[in-house]
Amino acid sequence: MHRHIPNFVTLLNLTCGAIAIVLSFDQALVAAAYFIALAAIFDFMDGMLARLLHAKSDIGLQLDSLADVISFGLAPAFILYQMMLAASNMPVAAVGGYEAMAFAAFLIPAFSALRLARFNIDPGQTDGFVGLPTPANALYFASLPLVAAQAAARDHAILPGLFDNYWLLFALAIIFSWLMVAPVPLFSLKLKNLSWHTNKLRYIFAALVLVLVVTLSAYALPLIIVLYLLMSLLFYKPQQTVG
Repeated sequence: MHRHIPNFVTLLNLTCGAIAIVLSFDQALVAAAYFIALAAIFDFMDGMLARLLHAKSDIGLQLDSLADVISFGLAPAFILYQMMLAASNMPVAAVGGYEAMAFAAFLIPAFSALRLARFNIDPGQTDGFVGLPTPANALYFASLPLVAAQAAARDHAILPGLFDNYWLLFALAIIFSWLMVAPVPLFSLKLKNLSWHTNKLRYIFAALVLVLVVTLSAYALPLIIVLYLLMSLLFYKPQQTVG
C-alpha cells in the first residue's frame, strides 16, 4: 500500500491544477493562483515521499509529468489567457467569436510539455536542471494576479497598469516559454544532506527569499523566480554535464 502514497499525492497535484483552471474560467484568478501553489507543494511532497518510502516507479514518473502538464502548464496558461483578455490594449483579431491574440498564452503548456518530455529522457538532470522547471514557471505566472491584487489594495496604480498591458504579457509568455527549454543550467532546491558546503547556494537563496517575502509580501513572488534564475546563472556550477 505504501507504494501508492506518492502517486496519490501526485493526483492531488493534478486535482489542484484542474480546480485552478475552473477558477480561472470564473475570473477567480487569485484563488486559482493559490491552487497552483498548493499543487506545487504536492509536487514537492510526492517526490520526497517516493524517496522516503523507496517507492519510486516508472508509472510514478509518467504520472508526475502528466499532472505537471495540467497544474504547471495549462493552469497558469488559463490565468495568463484571462489576463490577456482583460488587457486594455489587446489587438482585436476575432476568430469564431474568440479573441485569437489571447491564445498566445497557450505557448506555456506547449513548452511545458516539451520541457517535461526532455526531462524524462535526460538522466543527467538529478542535481540540477537544464531550463526553467515547470513549477517555477507556473508560480511566476500565478504570482501576477496576486501582485495585481496587492497593488490594487494598496493603491499602487502603476503595477495594475503594467499587468493591463497585453504586449508585456505576450513578451513574458515568449520569454518564459523559451526559458523552459533553454540550455541553461539551474540549481535544484532539493537537499540531499544538511551540509553548508554542499548546499550553500540553496541556503543563501532560501534566506534571500525569506527577506523578500517579509519585506515585500506578494510583490516578492515574481522576484523570487527572477532571483532563482540570476543566482543560477551567476553562481551555479554543475558538478557534471547535464542535459
